[in-house]
Amino acid sequence: MTAQVASFFHAPTCTWTHIVGDPATGAAAIIDPVLDFDPASGRCSARSAQALLAHVRTHTLRVEWILETHAHADHLTAADWLKQQLPSAKTGIGAGIVSVQKHFREVFALAADFATDGSQFDHLFVDDERFAIGNLVVRIIATPGHTSDGVSYLVGDCVFVGDTLFAPLGGTGRCDFPGADAATQYRSIRRLYELPDATRVFLCHDYPADAEPTAQTTIGAEKAGNVQLNAVTSEADYVALRQRRDATLAAPRLLYPSLRANIAAGHVQGGAAHGQRD
Repeated sequence: MTAQVASFFHAPTCTWTHIVGDPATGAAAIIDPVLDFDPASGRCSARSAQALLAHVRTHTLRVEWILETHAHADHLTAADWLKQQLPSAKTGIGAGIVSVQKHFREVFALAADFATDGSQFDHLFVDDERFAIGNLVVRIIATPGHTSDGVSYLVGDCVFVGDTLFAPLGGTGRCDFPGADAATQYRSIRRLYELPDATRVFLCHDYPADAEPTAQTTIGAEKAGNVQLNAVTSEADYVALRQRRDATLAAPRLLYPSLRANIAAGHVQGGAAHGQRD
């Protein structure tokens, strides 16, 4: 069974959200949804998430899952808002979110009753776990390195890789966040490169300069032409390259409001965005 994928680009954060569905049953999952956030006013809007909902309703899809590839540091997830509109959908993320929560509870001086067991999400996925979206079987591939909670979702010939891989000319995700590690990411990407070359790779971000943003590529294209980690790149060379590159990068613009919300499955608390939504 071939999965159907619709992709939506959020230009302010250069983020791709994907809706993957089973054409036979209408079952679907939304992967990496974005909540609009204005840092100047601290106000949130669900405009982009409403476009996802409109697509779901137009195509009569039954959303069973709202999935995160990791706790993002550059945009706020719309998972909580979508779950309010789609109460039968379950939220899921990698089990590594527990260590991310423990770290950032201290960083943000969150209340002692802020749970660090991942219970804000409906399910925590472990490596090689499988579940279904209608007739589609989804396999979890743990892909830490960019963050400690990274997972990729393999659905038939499609893999949703979060920030582990960018388009070939974009390279790979940074590895300088707490819990990140370039050598670990190298090994995660090598696992992805074991998939068939024809596997469609759906990206979480693309940062086009003078071109249309790229939503997908293939494992074969990544192995042949990824500018930071191709089929013959050694671990030592990759780690050295990644460390040099990361030392030049500024913190993501929405780092703090994003992580405050995202470690709580998108529940916007006072101080993350003053709890305001349009």
